[in-house]
Amino acid sequence: MPPISPLFHLSFPVSGIPQTKAFYADGLGCSVGRENSESVILDLYGHQLVAHVVHEPLMPQKGIYPRHFGLIFTAEADWETLLEKSQHNKLTFYQQAKHRFPGLPLEHRTFFLQDPFYNLMEFKFYRHPDAIFGSRDFTQIGDATEAMSNPA
Repeated sequence: MPPISPLFHLSFPVSGIPQTKAFYADGLGCSVGRENSESVILDLYGHQLVAHVVHEPLMPQKGIYPRHFGLIFTAEADWETLLEKSQHNKLTFYQQAKHRFPGLPLEHRTFFLQDPFYNLMEFKFYRHPDAIFGSRDFTQIGDATEAMSNPA
């Protein structure tokens, strides 16, 4: 068997496993792996998410920064498919789909979802793939005007 590329792993807090599975498995289409009453492993496009039940109240952030996670799609059609699935499944959009930095080498499409536990996820597609890690001549990262906004 050929070696597997490294996979991304993220652990995050939730209040309940049934709601977690409803959002991530039924809503986003993640496969469910091992689970018990306190944790569940989810496959998000080949990356491991682990939801852990916490017993203290979970609070929403005051904007999209500093904490969110997600995926960068390398094919725009895949990004559009997830956008349509999210809309069809009536997932909570923290920010609707939009273009950032149009006309610049940093141009990308993005949308944010919020799970039932206030975890924010961003899904992107870059028009120019070298902007994912490169384009060091530019300093724009995110939207400064949205740093502390809560459009929900």
